Amino acid sequence: MRARTAFAIAVLGLTASGATLAADDAPLAQRIQHTDPAKYRPLTAVHAGAGNMAFAGLLPRGAVTPHFNFLHRGEIPAGSGIGHHFHNTAEEMFVILGGEAQFTVDGRTSIVKGPAAVICKLGHSHAIYNHSAQPLQWMNWQVGATPNVSDAFDLGDARVGVPLDPIPVFMTARLDRALARPAADIPGVTMRRLYQPQVFTTPWAYVDHVLIAAGTTTPAKAHDTIGEAYYVIAGSGRVTIGAESAPIVAGDAIPVRLGETSTIANAGAEPLELLVIGVARDLEAKTAFILASAPRRP
Repeated sequence: MRARTAFAIAVLGLTASGATLAADDAPLAQRIQHTDPAKYRPLTAVHAGAGNMAFAGLLPRGAVTPHFNFLHRGEIPAGSGIGHHFHNTAEEMFVILGGEAQFTVDGRTSIVKGPAAVICKLGHSHAIYNHSAQPLQWMNWQVGATPNVSDAFDLGDARVGVPLDPIPVFMTARLDRALARPAADIPGVTMRRLYQPQVFTTPWAYVDHVLIAAGTTTPAKAHDTIGEAYYVIAGSGRVTIGAESAPIVAGDAIPVRLGETSTIANAGAEPLELLVIGVARDLEAKTAFILASAPRRP
């Protein structure tokens, strides 16, 4: 019961690592959060799932916009998982960074091999189980329909030994560098939009896979109505937000709030690989973004 209570607190946005909302005037270097397995907190029977897991909260509630609930990063050992459950006020994206797992959405289960991202839409059930012999490197992003609100309803099902569909009947997207294409008007940057805004019910606006070539600096980007969060998958570089600049390396999470301006530079010899999450201020701002992005007909 104690472990389940701890995870319930984390689901509600009070991250298990003890992280709290960063003050608006906190230095940029303090806002950037680093993946540190030594800080992972162990839990058992998460959402009535099998075995145990460990994770830490990298970005807390409100780190990007009022609708942003959290980013968790952790590890799920072999034979363990997160049980079948609903979120009726929030939607999530599970990212498998390394390994493979049996993923369930609405009672249908398939094997998903990383690196890949799986969307868990608001009002739909989901679960994950590590059937392999290797630890699963995992992230979970959550955005709420209502600011500062989350929920969870457990089904009491660990989803162990269930029938498997050969092809997932839910939305998955591989983080495949070969699928990235040159970004318009940004030399040295290739990208792929993994999930369009229409995929999401909440103000979640998009998920992008971005590669910044060595020696490239992105142009300044204003975040007037859409905040962003960056997770560094590989490489190293430097992020500038407003007048502040700080180094970033693989495993770092960087929040960019509404009203800020950001620039990213690749400071290494290899591509700087990012997962970029965009969250709109509200549904009205998201609708405006969709309309502005729609191709114009002659």
